[in-house]
Amino acid sequence: MKRNYKYIYGPVPSWRLGSSLGIDPISGEEKICTFDCIYCQLGRTKNFTDERKVFVPVAEIIKELDLLPSVQIDYITFSGAGEPTLAKNLGQMIKAIKKIRNEKIAVLTNSSLIDREDVREDLLLADFVAVKLDAVSQEVFKIVNMPLETIKFNTVLNGIKDFKNIYKGKLALQIMFMPENKKCAQDIARIVKEINPDEVQINTPLRPCGVEPLSMVELDEIKGYFKNLNSISVYDAEKKKVKPISNEDTLKRRGKI
Repeated sequence: MKRNYKYIYGPVPSWRLGSSLGIDPISGEEKICTFDCIYCQLGRTKNFTDERKVFVPVAEIIKELDLLPSVQIDYITFSGAGEPTLAKNLGQMIKAIKKIRNEKIAVLTNSSLIDREDVREDLLLADFVAVKLDAVSQEVFKIVNMPLETIKFNTVLNGIKDFKNIYKGKLALQIMFMPENKKCAQDIARIVKEINPDEVQINTPLRPCGVEPLSMVELDEIKGYFKNLNSISVYDAEKKKVKPISNEDTLKRRGKI
């Protein structure tokens, strides 16, 4: 029986994480984010903020996890309807989940707040962190990610580099390529080599979003710029077959179908 969970969803077949049970620590009816990425499958950002606060009590997340039936999960993943690091209690959630579950914990972040010490402290608790880097300059950053005015590309880039220097888990760097930034691919690859993440995820928007995805041939050519790095393309990856325990409406709100 599928439940109408409010804060957890899936498991969904992730080309990066296998069978991934999602946790949405923001859980508003509309997206709350620091960016308004042109490729976001959740649509436009109406609630723009960079203020961290408690949106969902830790106890509510644990309550829903306690209701989980027996299901194969590779990762419990913080993502959902917005930027998960906006949740001020993200670290508390990770600690509480580790007390009751054995699965590894991942956080998918757009990197916008990673220069902040409190955000880095929370992310250090996760086993796997995937950070976003879709640009090579402030100009491209504004075109592709459309951030809050207070968020600058160089600050984000330096925040990622600083985090890489202190993080002991697995750090992945995800890049979404599309017509708007494909000419920057070689320059992005140069920056990525400086960061030297454990994995590079080369993506293109395959879910409906109003932005044209690049072809397999185009993405293969881009992947060539990332040689000598552990890179994987969305077209290369195999998805696990998983059966979600949350209902269709819950998945739709997170842009998963």
